[in-house]
Amino acid sequence: MKKHLLVLSLAAAVAFGSVSVQAKTFTWTASTDALSMDPYSTNNSFTNSFMNNVYEGLVRFNEKMEIEPALAESWQTTSPTVWRFKLRRNVKFHNGEAMTADDVVFSWQRVQSPGSISKLNLGDVKDVRKVDAFTVDVETKAPFPLLANELLNLTIMSKAWCEANNAKEASDLKEKKENHANRNTNGTGPFMLKSREIDVKTVMVANPTWWDKPKHNLTEVNFTPIKSDATRTSSLLSGALDATVNVPLQDVQRINSSGAFSVVQGPELRTIFLGMDQFRDELLYSDVKGKNPFKDLRIRKALYQAIDVEGIKRSVMRGVSWPAGMTVAPALNGAPLGQNTRLLPFNPDASKKLLAEAGYPDGFTVGLQCPNDRYVYDEQICLAIISMLGRVGIKITPQIEPVAKWNIRLNAQDVSLYMIGHAGLPMADAYAVLFDTAATRSKTQGGLNSGGYSNPAFDAMLPKIASELDPAKRKALIGEAVAIERADIAYIPLHQQPITWASKKGVELRQAPDNQLRLWLVTAP
Repeated sequence: MKKHLLVLSLAAAVAFGSVSVQAKTFTWTASTDALSMDPYSTNNSFTNSFMNNVYEGLVRFNEKMEIEPALAESWQTTSPTVWRFKLRRNVKFHNGEAMTADDVVFSWQRVQSPGSISKLNLGDVKDVRKVDAFTVDVETKAPFPLLANELLNLTIMSKAWCEANNAKEASDLKEKKENHANRNTNGTGPFMLKSREIDVKTVMVANPTWWDKPKHNLTEVNFTPIKSDATRTSSLLSGALDATVNVPLQDVQRINSSGAFSVVQGPELRTIFLGMDQFRDELLYSDVKGKNPFKDLRIRKALYQAIDVEGIKRSVMRGVSWPAGMTVAPALNGAPLGQNTRLLPFNPDASKKLLAEAGYPDGFTVGLQCPNDRYVYDEQICLAIISMLGRVGIKITPQIEPVAKWNIRLNAQDVSLYMIGHAGLPMADAYAVLFDTAATRSKTQGGLNSGGYSNPAFDAMLPKIASELDPAKRKALIGEAVAIERADIAYIPLHQQPITWASKKGVELRQAPDNQLRLWLVTAP
């Protein structure tokens, strides 16, 4: 049997401030709230990050983006498609119940329920079986070297608690079907939910029986979402907050010059891009009737060449972004070399010519679906794109809305032209981006392929990538898949956005390129 030790060295963590051992309350903010306390009901990155402080998986990432044991203390392969995980024996849920293999098997079964979004990120897993009270076997559909990374999507819930509270199935946000787990928690993680006021305040307290040795010194954590950029910054500078993970770029200099606060920045693994409805015969939000312009490659190329990503970097992102030529961030594990340059140059004249050739010399009208509180300057980026597309004759009907509504829209494929981002998380691998956003959408794949892009040649690459054990061959296969997607203009890549955090001096945070605040590593004076 071969023991697996999977390590991703994407970036070193950035720590700032000094360490203090005196326990205290920590107050922080972001631009949006977690969408649900049910870890299976959404694939929203901020929600996943937030809930990883409450629920845990068999493995986890540390701040250096390295896989390390969590609820499983070790694992081995017993065959090319079966991994055996040995569970820790001293793990308790927040209500005091012991965690066993029954909870792991139940969690796998729950993640397959109709409302679950997490199942789309576990498409390579065939089954999870109990061996004994503290051993489980995970079987994959084919040899899959990144299983440990994929299992980051399977956080463990209590079988007894879910059954007692009529929460055996995941909350279905798309159908607006909630259950007890949507607003209440019972995890194994370092923090326990104390109170929850949606979009107002969430309070967590340190778990005194956590299996791991705490590196934090926090007794209570208060999270208050603040949508307004100006209000977040003023609240920080007033001393009402200890930290924020959404610093407006225009406020960086002001915060750094205050003397009492520190800012840390770095590129995120997330690429921001535009998607297009490529599966309907007629667009939902357009004046074009009886056909779908986005099914025509010339139209997709026309949009691509009408958008000036360098102009967005200069005028919207204040010079702090990394223009992208593919949806896969180059820092992700497995990302191909040489494909992050723009496939087509910014050229409005070429765009107009393509529109005319496709039968739209005067352009057309289409809706643009964008969040206004999800990505860095998301609304401003969309407004800039509206202006750019207008210059070539594509008239935009803006549909700019809060992330909760936008997220439901994406899941329901209620889109025509839309903004989306992906960081390859939680796997931190290029395969995750391709599998989620470009695989032909089904019950088991393409969960974020809201535009319905489909290419059989691309789909045929995915199982090859998933099962290839040789890293060099695997990267070459990923490169082939990315080339297919790029040539199809499946998406219009914009940029990798920056991570910008700030805190009071004396607070120690650890920033990694996954943009996850790991509260179990935070110390405050």
